[in-house]
Amino acid sequence: MALWKIAKWNADARQFARIACLMLSFLASASGMLEDAAAQQAPAELSQAQAGAPSEPKTEDQPPQPLWQYGASADFGYLLDFDFPPNHLFRSRSTDFKVNQPDVNMALLYVRKQAVEKSRWGAELTWQAGKDSEAFGFSPTSPNVPDARWLRHLGPTDLTYLAPVGNGLTIQAGLFGSLLGYDSLYARDNLTYTRPWAGDYTPYLMFGINASYPFSKKLTAVFYLINGFSHLAQVTHGPSVGGQIAYKVSDRLSFKETLFYGPQQHDAALPYWRFLSDSLVEWKPSRATVAFEYQVGTEGVAASGSPRIFWTTAQLPLHWTFSSHWSVTERPEFFWDPDGRLTGFKQLIASNTESLEFRWPFRRWNTIVRLEHRFDNSTGPEGGFFADHYLSPGVIALTPSQNLLILGLIVSYDSSPH
Repeated sequence: MALWKIAKWNADARQFARIACLMLSFLASASGMLEDAAAQQAPAELSQAQAGAPSEPKTEDQPPQPLWQYGASADFGYLLDFDFPPNHLFRSRSTDFKVNQPDVNMALLYVRKQAVEKSRWGAELTWQAGKDSEAFGFSPTSPNVPDARWLRHLGPTDLTYLAPVGNGLTIQAGLFGSLLGYDSLYARDNLTYTRPWAGDYTPYLMFGINASYPFSKKLTAVFYLINGFSHLAQVTHGPSVGGQIAYKVSDRLSFKETLFYGPQQHDAALPYWRFLSDSLVEWKPSRATVAFEYQVGTEGVAASGSPRIFWTTAQLPLHWTFSSHWSVTERPEFFWDPDGRLTGFKQLIASNTESLEFRWPFRRWNTIVRLEHRFDNSTGPEGGFFADHYLSPGVIALTPSQNLLILGLIVSYDSSPH
């Protein structure tokens, strides 16, 4: 068994290293050629972008941004788990949950129209597929909505109206990006390829309606009414509510506080409603992004004794841009679920992720390659990750920690890059 494990590790590690080295070698060469070409064509613009300076304001000669936009993207990933679990699963995860096999984690097509003063109606339609669309949006405490298996293929799909009220009241109805959490369902929009634990256990999408109003250039308030914490879960006793206050202290420093409150169980009495607070501070100096997110949640359980449970999580992503193509990110985090309410297991998870990114924009195309190392450690009476052997037929052993080496490739096309 030990010899087989060593042989298996060597084979997978060599394959992974060969692919990663070839890809990074190609990217390094391409990066040099792109930098030279860009320097010849637009040296002033390149130096300004590398310095993190704001772009020049648009002039009347420049064409306006088109109202209609469309695009597509494909996300390919390989997670090398050095524990080699026989079920190929990253325990307790709803995204990037397959290990030791190549996967299409997300593929999507979208079309959208902006809502602006001259054309106040907007719309968005997104169709998605892949591993990351299979497990998110469901709840361990509620049944699935009818037709959930095809509804999971819908990404942001909604209608928007910009009402002529004061500074402009934006009303959005349908399936829209979550107001909770720092990270997106789509890896291309994040600083790292794999998402944090906080991301996997807050909504990536919300189904309902929200209204956003900018009181000033610095202060914006949002109110939302949604079907529940997990949009593909059926909560039969009324909607959930929440709000957000976003304050822009300066061009580089911002703060958001988002709240959620609503029933998530069959018994919808107020003592059993779920409450979540999500606090986020983000600082963006010239070449860096530093963010701190802290969440705390609680709810009463409709069971004998009506116990009240809670969970809490935090992350501190640190991102540094070296040039227009290269950047690195480090993200320490923890997730404490002492009652196993969200993760399904009573555990405390501590994790750290380091990511090296190469970004290659070409006309309307954008290619992102990320090479990551991720370490997760889970303690507690039910903690752990899948190991490389069975304790008994159908029961896989657990190990307290795991190391992952990750290679992600994301290719996207946008009619109007943003």
